[in-house]
Amino acid sequence: MEEILTHFPNLSDNQKEQFQKLKELYEDWNAKINVISRKDIEELYTKHVLHSLAIAKVQPFEPGTFILDVGTGGGFPGIPLAILFPETRFYLIDVIAKKIKVVEAVAEALELKNVKAEQIRAENVKGDFDFIVSRAVTNMPDFVLWVKTKIKKQQKHALKNGILYLKGGDLTEELQDFPKATEYNIADFFSNEFFETKKVVYLPLKFKA
Repeated sequence: MEEILTHFPNLSDNQKEQFQKLKELYEDWNAKINVISRKDIEELYTKHVLHSLAIAKVQPFEPGTFILDVGTGGGFPGIPLAILFPETRFYLIDVIAKKIKVVEAVAEALELKNVKAEQIRAENVKGDFDFIVSRAVTNMPDFVLWVKTKIKKQQKHALKNGILYLKGGDLTEELQDFPKATEYNIADFFSNEFFETKKVVYLPLKFKA
C-alpha cells in the first residue's frame, strides 16, 4: 500500500480507503475462488494494483472517459484504475463467469459507481470507447481484431484513442505489424524490480463506422 501512496500522493481519503480494502477483499475471494495465484496475493499491491496503475502514468483519464477492460480476470487493470479515476466509466469484461462475480462483489464492496462488469466476449461488445485496456490476455494482432471497431471518434486526451496494453518481455516480433505502437517501460515510473521487463504498449486506433 505504501508504494501506491508514494507514486500517487494526491489520493483522497476515500480513494486511500478503497485501495486499503483491496487486500482483504481479494484474500477473502481468493479463498473461495482462485482469481489470483497464491504467491501473488501476498504482493497484491505491487504485482496487480501498481502494475494496473502504470497505465495512468502513460495517460491519465479525463472525466467522462469510457474505458473497456478486456479479459479483466479478477478486475485488473480496471478496478485500480476505477478507484483512481472516479469520474471515468469502466466496463470490465471476461468470458469466465466466476471472475466477473468477483469483480462485481469487489466493486460493490468499494461502492464503485463507475464500474460495470459482464461475462461477454470482446467481439460481442456493443458501443465505443476512448481507450481499451488489458493485461496480456493474448497477442496484439488477435487483440486488435477483437477491438478495432470499438473506438470513439471524438478525442479528448493527449494520446489519440486506442489500446493501452500491459505486457512484458521482448515485443519486437509481436508488434512488427504495428509501426505506430509505442512501448513505455514501467521501470521508468516504478523502481520495484518486478517491473524491469514490464511495459505499457500504446497503439492508436482509428474510428471505424
